[in-house]
Amino acid sequence: MSASELPEFAVAPDPADAHLSRVVDGIDQDGKPIETPVVHERALTLFLNGQEIVTMMTIGDHPETLAVGYLLNQNMLRPDDEITGIDYDDDIEVVVVRTKRQTNFEEKLKKKVRTSGCAQGTVFGDLMENFDAVDLNPKAILRTSWLYALSKKINTAPSLYLHTGAIHGCVLCKEDKPLVYMEDVGRHNAVDKIAGYMHLNGVPADDKMFYTTGRLTSEMVIKCVAMGIPILVSRSGFTAWGVDLARQAGLTLIGRARGKRFMALSGQERIVFDADAAQVDDEAPKHRRKAAADV
Repeated sequence: MSASELPEFAVAPDPADAHLSRVVDGIDQDGKPIETPVVHERALTLFLNGQEIVTMMTIGDHPETLAVGYLLNQNMLRPDDEITGIDYDDDIEVVVVRTKRQTNFEEKLKKKVRTSGCAQGTVFGDLMENFDAVDLNPKAILRTSWLYALSKKINTAPSLYLHTGAIHGCVLCKEDKPLVYMEDVGRHNAVDKIAGYMHLNGVPADDKMFYTTGRLTSEMVIKCVAMGIPILVSRSGFTAWGVDLARQAGLTLIGRARGKRFMALSGQERIVFDADAAQVDDEAPKHRRKAAADV
């Protein structure tokens, strides 16, 4: 199947996967015994060739795409690098990416700083080295009818979030179709999984949009631009630097997209208002996430 023929939810969460969550017991607000599923959190150590790069906390699915996406978004893996192998060992929780090009990132690793991303998010001092060189597709459009349809499909699809909570989701979309839906304890991991999937499967970016449940921070904007995706949509709110970077890059930035409501703070020229918001239902309470409060 070619990248242009991806069906809806070609990759989707599997809340029934016992590897991703387990049931624990406790009590509720009335002191009554309860059982509830909670998501697993595992350490995954990433090596690039012979060098240890980072240990990430992750739910444990799609380790190969997470590793490749992380390296791409940290500018450690070039788009034209030849990957000669990806080896994952579940027992020792290690993934090794091997490339034909020799690599050494000792100096780069010394410059890492923590970002606003949750759950071990890190960004390196030269993460933005290619930011200004990216040309996002000026002809890409977002119809409001697509946005409303996507929100409904994504929020009602089976997911680990609806099963356990305490998790972020990111979705690669084209028009009104969700294509690749990834979840993880940190939104940056979910982004990297999609970046890795796109790279390994030759999925073009210039006609896609990116949907996330997390905040529209500088890190989210930088990674979306690095991936070449011209439209970024979130259920949650914005940070000022995220907005500034989106405007600098010409990225369409839409936040607080819930039910019939949304806000666009950058790239509004790509939006085509073809749907009557009065005919769109408000979001059902059972599908609201923590992000809806914009705490």
